[in-house]
Amino acid sequence: MGTGSAESGLVLPVPTATPVVSPWRERLDLSAVHGVPAHVTVLYPFVAPHALDGTVVARLAALFATVEPFAFSLASVEWFGDDVVYLAPTPREPFVALTRAAMAQFPGHEPYAGAFDEIVPHLTVGDRGSRAELQRAADAVAPHLPIAAHATEVWLMVGEPDRGRWTVRSRFPLGGRATA
Repeated sequence: MGTGSAESGLVLPVPTATPVVSPWRERLDLSAVHGVPAHVTVLYPFVAPHALDGTVVARLAALFATVEPFAFSLASVEWFGDDVVYLAPTPREPFVALTRAAMAQFPGHEPYAGAFDEIVPHLTVGDRGSRAELQRAADAVAPHLPIAAHATEVWLMVGEPDRGRWTVRSRFPLGGRATA
């Protein structure tokens, strides 16, 4: 997730991955430095923060209320080229379905602004640093896989460039009601 101008994103937090990936994310993933927890992105970038009104929150709550919580695991270390090391969730289909549902509810908001042809669910371990540093992270994380996890909620996070931090604006339990 970016750190420039004010922006927002929808993320599915993965707290069970935190002990394994945090030491690496804190050094190799700028989003971690700015307060974004270990997560699988649902949709980023999302609606501009100034437009996040009650209607948007209600639509998100209704959307995520229709999705049942689901189990998954972070089963393998994967790469986007030589620049990004990530953990791939299995099964991937529920994540792709979440992203597609959010895109359908909010047309004009594509994952990563349409930069990629395919939706690839992932939990970033590192996206900056040398290839050698990223490889060390991959090698250190791999013996801890698979990491069992349970998708229970999606967070609406807002990046505040003046503070250099991302904060949780709303939480949407899967199959339930939103909390602010």
